[in-house]
Amino acid sequence: MIFTAFFRALGQLGDRRFRRVLLLGVLLALALLAGFYAAFLQLIWWLTPDSIEIPFVGPVTGIETLLGWGSLLVMLALSVFLMVPVASVFTGLFLEDIVDAVEDRHYPALPPATPLPWAEALRQSVNFLGVVLAVNLGALFLYPFVGPFTPVLFWAVNGFLLGREYFTLVALRRLPPVEAAALRRRNRLRLWAAGTLMAAPLSIPVVNLVVPVLGVATFTHLFHRLAAAGR
Repeated sequence: MIFTAFFRALGQLGDRRFRRVLLLGVLLALALLAGFYAAFLQLIWWLTPDSIEIPFVGPVTGIETLLGWGSLLVMLALSVFLMVPVASVFTGLFLEDIVDAVEDRHYPALPPATPLPWAEALRQSVNFLGVVLAVNLGALFLYPFVGPFTPVLFWAVNGFLLGREYFTLVALRRLPPVEAAALRRRNRLRLWAAGTLMAAPLSIPVVNLVVPVLGVATFTHLFHRLAAAGR
């Protein structure tokens, strides 16, 4: 069921609405990452002295430039982790466009959905963003202890979070909150596995920019399959 949903989502990437949202998502992700990097670079410049005195050598200048270039490498590594909160913000902003495109193509007989109000979708995304940041900051303390299993821990933690968010936001368009939560609980392991499938590509630069679109589309298919099976 999970892979069927994923490949159906993948097969729709050429859809005009998918391409539009993908372009907007790429621009949003790049803007957020650039803004974070600019703030990080400014912090380095504020905290770094113009020169340092080294015994037998004398004053050495240009430290802030060296640290600035080094910070670029650090940011490239951190972008793997930053793409998780970026993906969560993206979901709240563009959810309706992707879900509508999927349902128009694959489920045309469905009655109209009740879209989440934009303010409510944004509120849920901001709340989820806080959870993602808190959980991932906590996980940073565990990564040094798990060694080669760090990617597995990253995928598992964020797979659970992404699976929960994607499914909940899609389900709330067609189910009351209580029913959406009950359906999610009954299928939590399957949703965790599907979320992990989305989290794994988040650790691959460039590829991770496509993940939010595929994630929303995949969980739209999963929701309809699970909702139909639960009737």
